[in-house]
Amino acid sequence: MAENEGVSDVRHVLVLPDRDAAEEAAEALGERFGVADEPQLVRDALAGEDDAEDAQWLVVVEDPRGRLDPGELDEFAAGWDGWREEP
Repeated sequence: MAENEGVSDVRHVLVLPDRDAAEEAAEALGERFGVADEPQLVRDALAGEDDAEDAQWLVVVEDPRGRLDPGELDEFAAGWDGWREEP
């Protein structure tokens, strides 16, 4: 049996409007979904924009076993005026 058999490289990306929302969502992911690994926060500035107000924040959640429900993540992100990016 291969070492990585049965494990995929699934990741979910939640797009949130600001850093505070991203930090709160990242913390709440563990409580609501039992995410053990800390999600990665990434600032995504619009092309040519340096102003922090023009940036979105991405919360990247690794889901190697594919156990997180995309619909539930959509609802979760909507709580912070965000959404889940389709792969």
